[in-house]
Amino acid sequence: MPRALVSAFVLGLLFGVGLVLAGMTDPQRVQGFLDVAGAWDPTLAFVMGAALVVATPLFRIARRREQGVCGTPMMLPSRQAIDRRLVAGSAVFGVGWGLAGFCPGPAIVDMGAGIAGAWWFGGAMVAGMLVYGWLARPPGALQPTRLVPQATQDAE
Repeated sequence: MPRALVSAFVLGLLFGVGLVLAGMTDPQRVQGFLDVAGAWDPTLAFVMGAALVVATPLFRIARRREQGVCGTPMMLPSRQAIDRRLVAGSAVFGVGWGLAGFCPGPAIVDMGAGIAGAWWFGGAMVAGMLVYGWLARPPGALQPTRLVPQATQDAE
């Protein structure tokens, strides 16, 4: 098995275990964090803070590298502008997160645990990705491709 695949599995498993131990797979805990006017639960803020403490120095190191530890190319975001598209996407993500109490990572963990609400969220997330893919296609992308190349058709 390739090293990158083993690494991805181990790190994904570590991430999932961390989510469970921190209680982030509980939708009520996530919604409690977002309820700043009611019974606010600061747990998620501590989890996010700890993640930033670990990730920030590692991200700075990663930006200077051309390859990852397993030899795969580094694929970091190239866009840095804050535009309407980014703000709108973030707002849709936040609304979905607040309504459902799930973020994609914890939802995948909860799907593995067989929690029905996570499956509904996962289905809605996949549907949203498909709709976005459909809307983001350039004009004419839905046109069928030619079965016979243009030059061959002209020669006949």
